Amino acid sequence: MNEQKKALRKHIRELKRQFTAEKLTELSLPIMSELMTLPEVQTADIILMYYSLPDEVDTHKTVNILANMGKTVLLPRVIDNENMEIRIYHNHNDLEKGSFGIMEPTGPLFIDYDKINVAVVPGMSFDTAGHRLGRGKGYYDRFLPKACNAYKIGVCFNFQKQEIIPTDEHDITVDYVI
Repeated sequence: MNEQKKALRKHIRELKRQFTAEKLTELSLPIMSELMTLPEVQTADIILMYYSLPDEVDTHKTVNILANMGKTVLLPRVIDNENMEIRIYHNHNDLEKGSFGIMEPTGPLFIDYDKINVAVVPGMSFDTAGHRLGRGKGYYDRFLPKACNAYKIGVCFNFQKQEIIPTDEHDITVDYVI
């Protein structure tokens, strides 16, 4: 199973390298547009987002739009090799460059995980059943069960979608994929 996952991650990374950062940002626009139209997002008070890496669906503008709408926007921050914590995001002043050069949240710690209405989750790949292939560290698979009431939305580019993703019993599925 792990070899299948490793091979699929490598394949997706190769596909991503065929696109410029500008093209990936352009391809992100309809994905984020669809996200904003979902009733679950429109009615949510508390939304877990992610602040995208250059090779992920670009969430930067959407994070700000949601915060400006008055929603409580949460962003994950990696704290060690196994765990991430969740912090409240108000605006770009709540970000700092982290250990891997990744912009990470510095806002107040958020621990009322069961109050999260929507969790927007990145992935290397998703399949039609909502199975997710992450980067291999398991951060979201460990965290998402704590956000037990969240409607989980996976986001990826069309070229990242697969018919079937190899899964293990600890892998968390999402409710919807854009």
